[in-house]
Amino acid sequence: MNGNQLSKRLQKIADYLVEPVYFADIGSDHAYLPCYVCSRNSEAFAIAGELNRGPFLSAQKEVADNQLEDRIEVKQGNGLAVIDERVNQIVIAGMGGPLIRDILEEGKNKLRKVSRIIAQPNIDARSIRRWLIEHNYNLVEECIIVENGHIYEILVAEQGEGLENYNENILEKQLWFGPHLLEEKNEAFQMKWQQEKEKKRQIIHQIQKSPFPDESKLNIFEREIRWIEEALTNG
Repeated sequence: MNGNQLSKRLQKIADYLVEPVYFADIGSDHAYLPCYVCSRNSEAFAIAGELNRGPFLSAQKEVADNQLEDRIEVKQGNGLAVIDERVNQIVIAGMGGPLIRDILEEGKNKLRKVSRIIAQPNIDARSIRRWLIEHNYNLVEECIIVENGHIYEILVAEQGEGLENYNENILEKQLWFGPHLLEEKNEAFQMKWQQEKEKKRQIIHQIQKSPFPDESKLNIFEREIRWIEEALTNG
């Protein structure tokens, strides 16, 4: 990468980092994000965390190639075990929502000085939203983007009141769609939920073909399709 190029997804994540920037990138993917941020911000520091040896060595090489060893520490460790008391923000991107949730849960004792969490789940953002509420993180921003045919959601949370940006009357819907995304309903949001609606219709069709269809599952999927249709049609 040489500090010059970044995917649209990682660029958006970089934009959500706030001054002063001392962040940890968990599962750092060649340390592209830390190199990009630190090459553009002379005051920024980062920890690039990797669980496995191969990615750890790749991240080390990327940092060395960018001559940023003085401001990026590459550490091998599990989840939030790599962070220290200097870290004020963490990024966990490119994993499933349940895995990100588990990383946060297992490392929650290391989050006391972390004021901002930026999460980009590949699936099931709802599980992260639920965890943030339960642990008093306010979901301050969300975005949804399309890049190379893939749809990505990015969640930004800060220490505060977990339910601050939610309406308890429609909490389940907001957990599913995202309270901010549900307000904006941009083109990527429309695309994602049209696709989800078609998937659920196919599942319903398969269940109905069974000689003994599971009525409870049918009811759940039919309710979810109604929610999606409401979200796509209501202004």
